[in-house]
Amino acid sequence: MIPFSDEELIAPVRRVIEKVRPTLALDGGDIDFITVKNGVVYVQLKGACVGCGSSGNTLKYGVERHLRIEIHPELTVVNVPFGMENQIDNL
Repeated sequence: MIPFSDEELIAPVRRVIEKVRPTLALDGGDIDFITVKNGVVYVQLKGACVGCGSSGNTLKYGVERHLRIEIHPELTVVNVPFGMENQIDNL
């Protein structure tokens, strides 16, 4: 169980995502933080990351790995497809 509220996680998660963003930009991609709900970090991959076959690995071994190392080992990341931002509860 993650010992932080979703609200407490927002600022540290944003910091980690800002650290990862330049790496994604090197390949023409980008990432936006959407929210944290029940310890799950919702993001949206953009640019070259959309539709890329490696985007799952980018989330798991890039973004999620950094979040787990820097914040808490039980955090997970979910990519929210474009247009589904208001449907997070249904993902």
